[in-house]
Amino acid sequence: MVAITPVAVSGYVVHAGFLGKQPIFADGSGGVVRGTTAERAEVHGGAILAATATLDGKALITSGDDGKVMRTEAAGAPRLVAERPRKWIDQLATGPNGAIAFASGRSTWALDGRGTAFELTRPRAVGGLAFLPKGFRVAIAGYNGVGLWFPGTVAPPQELEWKGAHIGVTVSPDGRSVVSSMQENALHGWRLADGQHMRMSGYPTKVRSMSWSVKGRFLVTSGAGVAIAWPFHFKDGPMGKRPLELGGRQELVTRVAAHPAEEIAVLGYEDGMILLVRLSDGEEVLLRRPGEGPISALGWSPDGLELAFGTEAGEAGVVDLSA
Repeated sequence: MVAITPVAVSGYVVHAGFLGKQPIFADGSGGVVRGTTAERAEVHGGAILAATATLDGKALITSGDDGKVMRTEAAGAPRLVAERPRKWIDQLATGPNGAIAFASGRSTWALDGRGTAFELTRPRAVGGLAFLPKGFRVAIAGYNGVGLWFPGTVAPPQELEWKGAHIGVTVSPDGRSVVSSMQENALHGWRLADGQHMRMSGYPTKVRSMSWSVKGRFLVTSGAGVAIAWPFHFKDGPMGKRPLELGGRQELVTRVAAHPAEEIAVLGYEDGMILLVRLSDGEEVLLRRPGEGPISALGWSPDGLELAFGTEAGEAGVVDLSA
């Protein structure tokens, strides 16, 4: 049996996760809730548009329609990281050594660990950001592909080209593959060693959530009535290989989150249900019955024994798997 502790939030849950052992949630009304007793901090003067934890797990970085990027730790007052007045900062990523990248429109900014800022203007609006796992390099999704940018250098970004609008991006944990989600209900990947293209299609809707399994063996994705997990542990990645299809239901999978240590993943559905699924054989465990609104956020505790979740309708909670 699993136990669920509800958490009071205000509106659409943008982020659900942990800072160490402490659950933390960010909601669309501009607040961050720490713990399960709803210790709330009003962090933004408007809506929170994006949120992600730092790689060391010590802080939550948020950005909003007030033009601010904020840092909230497990205790203490939130503090300002950067501000771009009159900008809607809707793209955000954290990287190695305390790096942060954020974007609004065609502009991307990257901050190194010392807080030095660098700016890049792209030809079209930025659709997604992700750091490569080593060094200070940012993948920027947009129209007709993904640019790989070394902030602070004079070299132009390396362009990974594929026709169409790219609305999200992720990088494999080993740094060998870049994968984007596209407006046309597909994924597209590039193998950086030789530029080999990897096309992953067949989705009925856009892929809004992607999560790498432990050691990067599989890329688990939303966007269908099952979670589709593409194998990346072969020489040619997923090309010519059938993906795993996990947790099949009538409802669409809206969010996915791979476990930090085991080859299992949680799947959140359009009706608010949450399933735990083992990748090796598809074995399922029900973690939450359907509720109000689609699952919009999922995040594991570092030890993998607790799961934070949130919905578009403003429900949130913590699932204890150790019971």
